[in-house]
Amino acid sequence: MSDDLKNKTPVRDVEHYVDPEPFNPAVVEELSPEQERFYQASQWQIMWWKFKRHKLAVWSGVVLLIFYLCVPFAEIIAPYAPDTRDSYHLYAPPQPLHLFHEGKFVGPFVYGLKSEINMETLQWEYSPDLEKVQPLRFFCSGDDYEFWGLFPATFHLFCPADGGTAFLLGTDRLGRDQFSGLVYGARLSLTIGLVGVTISIVLGLFFGGIAGYFGGIADTLIQRLIEIMRSLPELPLWMALSAALPVTWSPVWVYFGLTIILGLLDWPGLARAVRSKLLSLREEEYAKAAVMMGAKPKRVITRHLLPGFTSHIIASASLSIPAMILGETALSFLNLGLRRPAISWGVLLNEAQNISVVTVYPWLMAPVIPIIIVVLAFNFLGDGLRDAADPYK
Repeated sequence: MSDDLKNKTPVRDVEHYVDPEPFNPAVVEELSPEQERFYQASQWQIMWWKFKRHKLAVWSGVVLLIFYLCVPFAEIIAPYAPDTRDSYHLYAPPQPLHLFHEGKFVGPFVYGLKSEINMETLQWEYSPDLEKVQPLRFFCSGDDYEFWGLFPATFHLFCPADGGTAFLLGTDRLGRDQFSGLVYGARLSLTIGLVGVTISIVLGLFFGGIAGYFGGIADTLIQRLIEIMRSLPELPLWMALSAALPVTWSPVWVYFGLTIILGLLDWPGLARAVRSKLLSLREEEYAKAAVMMGAKPKRVITRHLLPGFTSHIIASASLSIPAMILGETALSFLNLGLRRPAISWGVLLNEAQNISVVTVYPWLMAPVIPIIIVVLAFNFLGDGLRDAADPYK
């Protein structure tokens, strides 16, 4: 036992092991098959293995994949066209699916609806007609549509029975199917986040890279611009810019206008994070070595510095997409974003502005459910991707 000079506490001596065998540089260390597979794997393979261990993120990715399949195949999945109206079923309640009728297996079917007007409240009242069993038809011909706007078609994944109805989530005030509206609305609500985040990331990396790598006057000007933009209230600014869009624009142009607005207002946060990371990474030895070897600033930033915080960029993007989806939903809900004939989840929620309508027809709040699911799935997926891309985890 020996004493520590500073703390005066006994410290146990540990015998130093020395291998008595002479050093042989020709000996190759033997690796197990698992170690050899890991050391020979690429960076993307290692990220994929780490991502698969995050079960919640994997299942969130599966959920988002299912939602995004509605984007290219909305016409096929939806049983009705988005503008199809049924004047005999205004504010019809959801028709639940059944498999058995009177103890016999029938397959997926719905019961018909009996409707009558309540003369006291002057409202339509519906009740299931247990004598009308309406089996669903699969891979059938239904409402006409133009697939991707290229050619006419009538093929649907499922359709109501001949002469029947299949309002799985009810109808609105004009008799339009809510489920079909949700499927078509996913096309705009889900893609507006991707396009907006792409614009935001490009601007954030560009301005943040300039400010963090070069510094000086460029850094000062960009930081003052970021501070001005972040000091403005976000939602009122969205509302003001959206209200400035001409009312004569087509839904397509309004859609692109909203994506540009959301993208232009979301980049300051990412730019500031990129700047702070570059300020620290540019002082690393490998960055200085690249500069001394004659690498240009563009190559130093893109090839040496940006990969060092890929995990942060992924996390920022995964959090920005649901924020933009919520922004579009809020603007469309307030009649400042997309409007009919364009269909998004915010446009569908616009039908539920009146609280009295919501209390009587609660199925009009159905678009809230996919919005919550998508936002949570993006958050969980972002956590998994960030951990997979982090080299220190």
